[in-house]
Amino acid sequence: MVTVHKLSPRDARRIAVRAQLLDRERPAGLVEMVRHLTLLQIDPTAAIAPTADLVAWSRLGSAYSPADLVGALEKRSLIELMATIRPAEDLALYRAEMVEWHQRPPVADWQKRHRAWVRANDACRRDILARLGSEGPLPSRNLPDTCVVPWKSTGWTNNQNVIRLLEVMSARGEVAVAGRQGRDRLWDLAERVYPEDPVVPSDEALRRRNERRLRALGIARAKTTKVPIEAYHVGQVGEPGVVAGVHGEWRVDPEQLGQPFIGRAALLSPFDRLIHDRKRSLELFEFDYGLEMYKPAAKRRWGYYALPILYADRLVGKLDAIADRKAGVLRVNAIHEDEPFTKATSAAVDSEITSLASWLQLDLVRAR
Repeated sequence: MVTVHKLSPRDARRIAVRAQLLDRERPAGLVEMVRHLTLLQIDPTAAIAPTADLVAWSRLGSAYSPADLVGALEKRSLIELMATIRPAEDLALYRAEMVEWHQRPPVADWQKRHRAWVRANDACRRDILARLGSEGPLPSRNLPDTCVVPWKSTGWTNNQNVIRLLEVMSARGEVAVAGRQGRDRLWDLAERVYPEDPVVPSDEALRRRNERRLRALGIARAKTTKVPIEAYHVGQVGEPGVVAGVHGEWRVDPEQLGQPFIGRAALLSPFDRLIHDRKRSLELFEFDYGLEMYKPAAKRRWGYYALPILYADRLVGKLDAIADRKAGVLRVNAIHEDEPFTKATSAAVDSEITSLASWLQLDLVRAR
């Protein structure tokens, strides 16, 4: 008979925080940290710091330098894969899916339109492969745009033909990010970038990805709404659990059960995996949050790029701050307390803000 673990909300929160390496015991180093978390998400916004760096700093503290990430990518112990940074060895868990890209029938209308656009521009795809084969690695601006059908979008990707095609070719395993030139990705043929590890069959790869995701999250739903980049759900891996006061069954990493917990304060990226699943954040942490940089200033509750604030096993507020590098300051506009901070909470959060300014090599300026 399968045992269903009965958890209090505090138990569930502590499992989630510890699994995300946000308790008092910090990880040993960057590569080890990414291996456990499975990924660092890439996002171009750097209102305080690039999100991959901010996630690493939240866990490693002042021991982390962005140069560490640059070095790991250059050595290819870490690689870029579809808007994420992952351990190089994990690529083997995605290769079968890349090979099978053609075989997966499109279901939604947008998927059908996407496939039709790729087929219409197959000559451009071949032109890109030829240029990379002879001259790569190259930034996207140096690749030929011979698309006969432009990419249509109501957003910022409109007419970004080469970039969109490169992303599809990356999903197909044809091209890969070989490095960076400033903030520009350098593209090359995947065969010259990826390690020659054996390809893991699709079903086995999916199971192992779910196992690794559950280990990184600690507690997750078996099935949730489908989202881009990285799923929130974990299938049937782990063991079943229920959380008091929260509807439905969860999947729990059994290795996290019964472990000691000593918390700390942490400032999180808006893309941090602890809070990225907004529904889980509400269910387990009662934490209401949304990234507001796309909202008009007058409609923002917490700020342009507010950082969630963790204290022990609670998400207690948001930090509205901006790194003004021209002025050489980290400007703190407000600290939004979801509930009044205790003296201990205030002291710990203030210490983290000071540490963040020091790590950024900026003077700290607080709003009066």
